[in-house]
Amino acid sequence: MVVWSILLSLTSMFFLLLISFFCVVTSVWEMLVNKCYIIEWEFLNVNSVSIVTSYIFDFMSLMFLGFVTFISSMVLFYSGGYMLGDKNLNRFIYLVLAFVASMGILIISPNLISILLGWDGLGLVSYALVIYYQNEKSSNAGMLTVLSNRVGDVGLLLSIGLMVSLGDWNFVLISAYLPSNSMALLVSLVVIAAMTKSAQIPFSAWLPAAMAAPTPVSALVHSSTLVTAGVYLMIRFSSALSNSVSTCLLLISCLTMFMSGLGANFEYDLKKIIALSTLSQLGVMLSILSLGFVNLAFFHLLTHALFKALLFMCAGVMIHNVKDFQDIRYMGNLSKFMPLTSMCMNLANLALCGFPFLAGFYSKDLILEVATNNSLNLIIFMLYVLSTSLTVCYTFRLIFYSMFGNFNLLSYSNISDESSTMTNPMLGLSVGAISMGSILSWLMFPEMYMICMSFFMKTLFLLVSLLGALVGYMVNLMSVNSKLFSLGKYEWISFMGSMWNLPFLSTYNLNRLSLNVIGNNFVLMDKGWSELVGGQGLFKIFTYYTYKNQILQDNKIKVFMKMFLFSLLVVLMI
Repeated sequence: MVVWSILLSLTSMFFLLLISFFCVVTSVWEMLVNKCYIIEWEFLNVNSVSIVTSYIFDFMSLMFLGFVTFISSMVLFYSGGYMLGDKNLNRFIYLVLAFVASMGILIISPNLISILLGWDGLGLVSYALVIYYQNEKSSNAGMLTVLSNRVGDVGLLLSIGLMVSLGDWNFVLISAYLPSNSMALLVSLVVIAAMTKSAQIPFSAWLPAAMAAPTPVSALVHSSTLVTAGVYLMIRFSSALSNSVSTCLLLISCLTMFMSGLGANFEYDLKKIIALSTLSQLGVMLSILSLGFVNLAFFHLLTHALFKALLFMCAGVMIHNVKDFQDIRYMGNLSKFMPLTSMCMNLANLALCGFPFLAGFYSKDLILEVATNNSLNLIIFMLYVLSTSLTVCYTFRLIFYSMFGNFNLLSYSNISDESSTMTNPMLGLSVGAISMGSILSWLMFPEMYMICMSFFMKTLFLLVSLLGALVGYMVNLMSVNSKLFSLGKYEWISFMGSMWNLPFLSTYNLNRLSLNVIGNNFVLMDKGWSELVGGQGLFKIFTYYTYKNQILQDNKIKVFMKMFLFSLLVVLMI
């Protein structure tokens, strides 16, 4: 069984690598010759409304699909070492392949109906992966994940119903009609669907909770698939965004970016810190998208997928070696035991911070410069500056606690980089985290952006990043030496560290309210009026009259005499 699982993992990895190579090469060719292919298959036509399955193969869809399949192949190879002792490894690999297939359907679909297939497939398989370990924590996290995403699914279903008036669901072909005022509700529903999938405020609580899934799933889900599905949908619908919708999306995404960066500085769970950094980068993508720079959002989407998958893989190796502890306070000084993992993790962290000439630098620095050149108000500008500083702050905090801090490990042994099954995929993603930023910038922006800025504005984000790194190191050095420092401000720290109480608001209060409503509805409707006039009531009525009809057909003389006398009485009365 173990041999079969390893063979299945390797076969899937090579298959996805071939698809990735083909998609990337085809994408570059299409961009050079400026071509796009759309395949449609009409399988139902009702009253001039055509239900069509469509697939679009353009530069954007093929490039994104190539990155998704490449990261998925690395994750499958990595899973061969990380999940080696699991009894249900075959089930895990099939779930990951189903997840990749759902994401592929969503990427190449320009039709809302076929998008819904991939959209719901992502939701279903992600629920199965989050509850994979089958304990109470995983079950609660899975329910929070799937119920939060159902809000977006309802928005997508309602938008499909509204697009009936346009006669088609292919938003590429009818995008000229979408910006009209009559379609404002439709676009708003699509934006809500994207916000739930990309975990923007107030739907942010499910993303850190989904860390209950195995770490290889986190590397796939939180880099290039589930959470980026909402961003990709907004990229496709970007031409339909009105000014009011864009302004609301800009404010929400910047608040999400700031909130997640602030929460990560108070979090001690290694995977949740990286999940909150993913949430922050999703806010960056949606904020620049709402300003109208679609290509920049897509550029950051691709570069972020590489270094974030690498970051999760490094975190998984660290957790695996310290006997499944995820608290960074139980780590420390791992750079002496795991130099290769430490190098890859620091590389991914520096790419996340936008260190010059790494993948994150080319996209993030360009986004910040373009954003500050726009007519932003003071609040949005300050949110950008503070979020950039907080990103570097929690990154250096993570490095301090796990890599170079005090030796906090207990009586553990055999901490090393010996598992090549887990380190080889990390090396492959490290090459991407170093080189793909410059390569993609040459491909996607052959003509240079002309950005004129003052010296202060040009160096502002560099200075803020250096200040954030210094604050992150010094504050955590103080907190280690004075452990009771945070108890004096417990209320504020609890509020900021719990994502502004969003997990509490998303579960406890709403669950009590919904349970009361559902309980009253069950008593009044399901056991009340529905019993009287619903299925049970109709059953009693039909049973009664069927019995009477059966009596009439029994050919009894008493019955006919009663009917004759009744008819005679009616005639006499008339």
